[in-house]
Amino acid sequence: MRTFLTILFVIIAIILTIVVLMQEGKSAGLGTISGAAETYWGKNKGRSMEGTLEKITKVLVIAFFVLAVVINIPS
Repeated sequence: MRTFLTILFVIIAIILTIVVLMQEGKSAGLGTISGAAETYWGKNKGRSMEGTLEKITKVLVIAFFVLAVVINIPS
């Protein structure tokens, strides 16, 4: 069981790395700090590819930390 969890942990770590690298940098929006440039993609961020990647990242991070704790519980 511990071997399976370790393999799953490594797979999640690799997928998490790929998903984070696919996301756009946050510095791209620094010119619109005032909030005046509200675009269609800004309003519908949850339905865009960027919103989807953020949701996937959150789920993978939670799974990563839970597995890290479970793997390190002394048996």
